[in-house]
Amino acid sequence: MIGEVILDNLFEVSDLSREATVWKDIHCATMESIDLGEIMFSLCYLPTAGRMTLTVIKCRNLKAMDITGSSDPYVKVSLMCEGRRLKKRKTTTKKNTLNPVYNEAIIFDIPPENVDQVSLSIAVMDYDRVGHNEVIGVCRTGLDAEGLGRDHWNEMLAYHRKPITHWHPLLELPGRATSFDSQGSCPSPKPPSTP
Repeated sequence: MIGEVILDNLFEVSDLSREATVWKDIHCATMESIDLGEIMFSLCYLPTAGRMTLTVIKCRNLKAMDITGSSDPYVKVSLMCEGRRLKKRKTTTKKNTLNPVYNEAIIFDIPPENVDQVSLSIAVMDYDRVGHNEVIGVCRTGLDAEGLGRDHWNEMLAYHRKPITHWHPLLELPGRATSFDSQGSCPSPKPPSTP
């Protein structure tokens, strides 16, 4: 669903014996958030080596993306700095599963003086042989992340050389669901003026 229009007082707005044109603003759909699943990963930072290791452990209850009711998930991790992607790595693809187990380490070289300027964007993707790979869900960790993503990062920085593991809920890719303005509605085109 892209958006919705709710017409209150239908009988007052129009005479039902003839056709009437009514213009209304389109509002964001009032759907509850979809459960896309969760990902478990650990973060470990070695300041002396300037190395961060993100270990993708497993996912659970992923959203089915294929007509078979399953998915072929892999995880793509991007090292971000001020909105720019510096590096990206990905795991292997697990076939026909909504609960993949990876246990795969992804390593990034991050000098201690830069560790507070970067973040990690984690996307669980569905591999498709034909067409485009689709995003199942995303999460983020770093000082500019919110909630658990920031807490996990801070915990990693507080306990150097120790892998810190957490489950993270997957969220929709920002901007994918709707592209409405900050008020939650798009202005409708004005009706054509009659001469």
